[in-house]
Amino acid sequence: MKMVILDGYGLNPGDLSWKGLEEYGELTVFDRTDITDNTLIIERIGKSEMVFTNKVPITDEIMEACPSLKYVGVFATGYNVIDIEAAKARGIVVSNIPSYGTDAVAQFTWALLLEIASQVGRHNQSVASGDWENSIDFTYWKTPLLELAGKTIGLIGYGKIAQAVAEIARAFKMSVIYYNHRPKESGSTFIKQVTLEELYEKSDVISLHVPQFSETMEMINEEAINQMKSDVILINTSRGGLIDEQAVADGLNNGKLRAYGADVVSHEPILSENPLLKAKNCYLTPHIAWAPVEARERLLSIAVENVKQFLNGTPQNNVAN
Repeated sequence: MKMVILDGYGLNPGDLSWKGLEEYGELTVFDRTDITDNTLIIERIGKSEMVFTNKVPITDEIMEACPSLKYVGVFATGYNVIDIEAAKARGIVVSNIPSYGTDAVAQFTWALLLEIASQVGRHNQSVASGDWENSIDFTYWKTPLLELAGKTIGLIGYGKIAQAVAEIARAFKMSVIYYNHRPKESGSTFIKQVTLEELYEKSDVISLHVPQFSETMEMINEEAINQMKSDVILINTSRGGLIDEQAVADGLNNGKLRAYGADVVSHEPILSENPLLKAKNCYLTPHIAWAPVEARERLLSIAVENVKQFLNGTPQNNVAN
């Protein structure tokens, strides 16, 4: 069995082992592959029967040019880089990695929110630069700080990550509401399901937890922002394409939004012309919520099990069935 990994560096920059996959065939690993170069992608897949990708797209054209391909393993939960309909038409199994990063991403959602609320990083830098030793008072703060207790957090989407975020919110004594495109009971008397309009109207914090598909692209746009409370905090650890970045930048600059914290942007790596880079009160990190070594080890373990089940004739996590 010939296997190829097109962009392995993101998952394994050298601190993990590919041994689990190597047990199932002849494995070739490329750290990176230009996502814009279909010729190169096709060349690297060649006659491989199994291909693994994180961000390299596998399109209809690529599948057509690689007739040996039987299996696509996505090193992520989201699989929008794969032409699923083309895979279905060719009988190609596409397996993703669900639930590997639930705790890590929920933790990072709160890291962003707590940084916005408590400004730890800014004040650490201030102390390091000498501001405290030169202060005439025992205390000072560079910007207004925010207590989260008693505030309402609204979760858009209510999958496993959102549910983990909700559990943490209760520990902070916040009220929790959520919107899910299909009605989905929380099983808790403390967490209330609402309409999207009600969520916009009542939330002091809004956190995004939905996949990026055509129907969710730029769902947070000027119209949506205008429905929100003034001074709302927006958090995005899902996908950059869920927001209209110019609209969010405008909302930050005109004061409608208190802050935006995001681990994702529409084009990654971020482009210099991205309006968020110059927006007020914008906190950006380079898509690292998923990256703790424990989460990446879990991801790779599930990827190996996906291969094992596929070869046994019982594919799991198949999103192209």
